[in-house]
Amino acid sequence: MKIIAIGRNYAEHAKELNNPIPTTPVIFLKPDTAVLKDNKPFYLPDFSDDVHYELEVVLKICKEGKHIAEKFAANYYDEVGLGIDFTARDIQSKHKEKGLPWELAKAFDNSAPISLFTPKSDFEDLYNLNFELKINGESRQVGHTKDLLFSFEKIISFVSQYITLKKGDLIFTGTPEGVGKINKGDKLEAWLEGKQLLNFDVK
Repeated sequence: MKIIAIGRNYAEHAKELNNPIPTTPVIFLKPDTAVLKDNKPFYLPDFSDDVHYELEVVLKICKEGKHIAEKFAANYYDEVGLGIDFTARDIQSKHKEKGLPWELAKAFDNSAPISLFTPKSDFEDLYNLNFELKINGESRQVGHTKDLLFSFEKIISFVSQYITLKKGDLIFTGTPEGVGKINKGDKLEAWLEGKQLLNFDVK
């Protein structure tokens, strides 16, 4: 499986990092070695002094597809969960200044904690989902899928024009405003529609 992540998909997050609001989806990849499951602890890497959390709604692809029309894209994912796109912001900033790719800042081991997934049919409206991240009991990020710049279907259709989607692939759909640094000893908890899906420690 592969992780396809969408950058700058919430306008306020793009603004908080002084990035332009995109007119087409911004795509980057994480390898399967980035996945961290079962609420296992996240260990801060020794190559960064500024790792940031970015909470995201994650789609699980349920069948193979390429060149998918947007009107059919909803048929290609059947489950929804939460994930955190950990980002070595210091490395990313240096690479952006030089016009270099972000992979070292985004694709490192365990940089993608994911929750268990819920059938999308359990949700009445996928574009009225509330999600929240708390760190040490304090609310840090609150997001609403109604604020997505590019819909789930638009993302799937767009990506599939370039990259074949396969069953089990994960799509991180973007993070809302409120990103920030994590520190050793932090406890991260995240909810989707009031249900806690993530609960793990930073070590």
